[in-house]
Amino acid sequence: MPIYEYGCAKCGKTHEIMQKFSDVPLAVCPDCGGEVKKLISNTSFVLKGTGWYATDYASPKKGGDKKSSENPAEAKTEDKKTEEKAEVKAETKKEEVAAK
Repeated sequence: MPIYEYGCAKCGKTHEIMQKFSDVPLAVCPDCGGEVKKLISNTSFVLKGTGWYATDYASPKKGGDKKSSENPAEAKTEDKKTEEKAEVKAETKKEEVAAK
């Protein structure tokens, strides 16, 4: 059963009430008898992690690309390593040309 939050206009207290979907919303504060209104609160359901949708539910990309089936985070890491190697090679060539 879901838990709903109600705020009292008279005493200012907030109440967490467990109710069925079919139950009538609370109208009276259980403490002071004042009018209560249903509050909108944050959910405790949080999705964390790296790309659970992309790795578990996304359809594979067409074209037979090897990286489309890999974890996107791993593919980015490999791209960075390739770029770093290319930069090191370019710098080495520049130093060799400058030395001659």
